[in-house]
Amino acid sequence: MGISSRNSFTLLAGLLVGASALLTGCQSSQQSLANEQDVATQTALKRGQFELDCPNATATVLSSDMLQPVLWRGTERAEYQVGVQGCGKRATYVVVCPMDSQGCVAGASPNN
Repeated sequence: MGISSRNSFTLLAGLLVGASALLTGCQSSQQSLANEQDVATQTALKRGQFELDCPNATATVLSSDMLQPVLWRGTERAEYQVGVQGCGKRATYVVVCPMDSQGCVAGASPNN
C-alpha cells in the first residue's frame, strides 16, 4: 500500500507546522532570556558591589538558561550565571528571575 499524493502533502504540511511551532517556542525562550538579562545583570551587580566593597565593579553574563516550569511549581524561570569584578576581586552569582514577577534574586555561586 502506497501513500497517496494528498496524504503525503497532508503529512508534510503537518510536519512543517510542527517544526515551525517548535522553532517559535525556542525563539520565545531566547527572547524571554534577552528581556530579563538587564534586570538579572543589575541584580548581580548590586550584590557584587556590596559584597566586594567596590562601587565601580562591573558585571558580565557568563551563561543563561530557561528552567522548566514543572520543576518550579509551574512558574517558568530564567537563570543566569553573572560574573562581577572590580577592585582586584571577583565573584560569580546565580540569578533567578521568575517570569511571572518583576524581580530577580541573586545567590552566591557554589564556586565562591
